[in-house]
Amino acid sequence: MKTAISIPDEVFEAAEKLAARLGLSRSQLYATAVREYVQLRDRRAVTAQLDAVYEHADSGLELQVAEAQAASLDDEDW
Repeated sequence: MKTAISIPDEVFEAAEKLAARLGLSRSQLYATAVREYVQLRDRRAVTAQLDAVYEHADSGLELQVAEAQAASLDDEDW
């Protein structure tokens, strides 16, 4: 998709230098930068990934041990 944006001159110049140094086109640099920015700030995506990991995780603890461990956390100052 094509789009037009306005950015400060100093940001543009820095981006141009970085793209040249990395051997990327301007479009590749901006697409990569925006993709990484979105990924870093999308908390829902991080939460969903963690939920997916822990959904199938088995702690290996017996139920009574797991309950005792969870109960002990109530008394902790975090």
